[in-house]
Amino acid sequence: MSKTILTVDDSASVRQMVGMTLKQAGYSVVEASDGREALEKAAANHVDAVITDLNMPGMDGLSFIREYRTKPSSNGVPIVFLTTESDDGLKAQAKAAGATGWMIKPFKPDQLLAIVRKVAGA
Repeated sequence: MSKTILTVDDSASVRQMVGMTLKQAGYSVVEASDGREALEKAAANHVDAVITDLNMPGMDGLSFIREYRTKPSSNGVPIVFLTTESDDGLKAQAKAAGATGWMIKPFKPDQLLAIVRKVAGA
């Protein structure tokens, strides 16, 4: 059974690139366009890891993580930010909210897969 990764980004092209990269490596992918939709998808699907953008309309990535981490189903689920932001203060806030890791866009497919394998397993 393959692992399921929830990808959250307001950019359809980024979701498509991340999804294609993960699917080619054998992962199942559930997509959401913002934090609110991600909460709904996470409630409706078992997810093994989350990759989320930071800056999104509706509900941003930090707000999503804070809300998601209040749910028992989020226990043990790694969350990786995939964002253009590199500010150390934001990274500290993300870690405090419950994020596991941080990647900068644009990403290299090999780099994304290495991180997903590390946090979620193959």
